[in-house]
Amino acid sequence: MEDLKEKVGRVRELLHERNGLLLAHNYQRDEVQEIADVTGDSLGLSMEAARSDAEVIVFCGVHFMAESAAILSPDKKVILPRIEAGCPMADMVTGDDLREFRESNREHVVVTYVNSTAEVKAYTDICCTSANAISVVRHIPEDRKIFMVPDKNLALYVEKKSGRKLEWWDGYCPTHDRLTAEEVRKMKEAHPDAFVVVHPECRPDVVEMADHVCSTSGMYTYCRESAAKKFIIGTEMGILYRLRKENPDKEFYLASEVLICPNMKLTTIDDIIECLEGMKNIITVPEEIRVPAKKALDAMLGVPRDS
Repeated sequence: MEDLKEKVGRVRELLHERNGLLLAHNYQRDEVQEIADVTGDSLGLSMEAARSDAEVIVFCGVHFMAESAAILSPDKKVILPRIEAGCPMADMVTGDDLREFRESNREHVVVTYVNSTAEVKAYTDICCTSANAISVVRHIPEDRKIFMVPDKNLALYVEKKSGRKLEWWDGYCPTHDRLTAEEVRKMKEAHPDAFVVVHPECRPDVVEMADHVCSTSGMYTYCRESAAKKFIIGTEMGILYRLRKENPDKEFYLASEVLICPNMKLTTIDDIIECLEGMKNIITVPEEIRVPAKKALDAMLGVPRDS
């Protein structure tokens, strides 16, 4: 099927046959976001999957995201269209790494970013997202030590904003970490009336230059509600599709051409068709990992956002 319209029709046909739901992360290719039933961030999509009555969840994202959906929806078939789509940051720490840390640091509360494997979540006390990490940390009793996994840049940002002393794993997102303060400075010179909005996975000196720091979901809200008409965006380029679609009267500039995640760009419409036709690449999480991992996610969901 060479014609895009035919391919999209085939996707809808297969989703209907399978009672399927098509989810796409904010960083996916434009054409994948265009045909998705729901777009959003990783945890939001997993929660959408859990609420849905669909039997099959097609998760256009990377491996840890499909795992999160499987953790929250053990009764559903979760498909990852490109099985090799991984997350370098999530792979920077293993379950064994965190288990060893816990064995010698029992006084620490382990806070794990949802951008992590199911096995790492299973050795976690409480998870967090980039949107609620500050609230999660502030919720922890002040007499407890805190260890954050795996993103050091997010940990540095949370430490500054929460007022709590943190320790952290030396991991990072290669895509966000490539953005430099010099690149942002040049973009500000080129567009002096544009607001700078960046993700907290960026380096601290980049975060310091921003007018606003937030998650991808937060960027949609901020740019929609802001009176500003121009924005320099410091996160993966896939977010520009929806920003421009929702705000046709505003201008958006990518802070740097390096802000491309190759793993997020792997999935194509052909991959979606192939995995649905053959019911391939079903992601499962063993119960001995799923249950404690879900406990860490549930602990996060119980934290008030304004705490």
